[in-house]
Amino acid sequence: MPTYVALLSWTDQGVRNYKDTAKRTETFGSAVQKLGAKLLSVYWTAGPYDLVAIVEAPDDETAAAALLQLDGVGNVRSTTLRAFGREEMERIIAKAAG
Repeated sequence: MPTYVALLSWTDQGVRNYKDTAKRTETFGSAVQKLGAKLLSVYWTAGPYDLVAIVEAPDDETAAAALLQLDGVGNVRSTTLRAFGREEMERIIAKAAG
C-alpha cells in the first residue's frame, strides 16, 4: 500500500487540549482503519511541526479522506507527503531510465 507522511501542526484548539493528544491519536487510528487505511506510527516532535504521522492507504483518495477527517476535528492542520519505499523507487528509476 502507498505510504503517506503527514506533518501536523496543532491549532489553538489542539494546544488547549494537549492533554488529550494521545487519546486523539487512538481515535484517529480507528477512523483511518474504518476507511481501509492504517496508521503505522505517530511521533510528537519539536520544531516546525508538532506531530508526524505515517499512514498507509490503498490510494490517494483514501489518504485524503482520512486527513480531511482529522483536520475537520479542528485540533491539527496537516501537510501530507507521498512517500516511496525502496522497491517503489527502484521501479520509478527503471521507468525514468527507459
